Amino acid sequence: KDDEWELIAPHLPKAKPGGRARETDVREVLNAIYYVLKSGCQWDMLPHDFPAKGTVYHYFNAWRKDGTWQQLNAALRGELRQELGRNETPSAASIDSQSVKSSPKGGNADTMQESA
Repeated sequence: KDDEWELIAPHLPKAKPGGRARETDVREVLNAIYYVLKSGCQWDMLPHDFPAKGTVYHYFNAWRKDGTWQQLNAALRGELRQELGRNETPSAASIDSQSVKSSPKGGNADTMQESA
């Protein structure tokens, strides 16, 4: 687990300058978020050995709003792709028929002209 933390920690927002020092262990906050996501439990049902549910949800929501989750995903994906000898960003995408909405009309109705 230390290896995972070493990959993720540099991408998390640093404590804001000024004011009180951060008292919350961000690693434990991340572990609590993983617990909620993996178990499907409600925030209120977090075990008591994690930081307070309000604190955990605050970080989760703040990181959602400020784009931390998207940045973290993009950074880790890029690092993995480089490690595998690929370009950092994908050069192609795959879309299947389940991903794309079709038109409300059938294909033939769109291409056929009505006779007068």
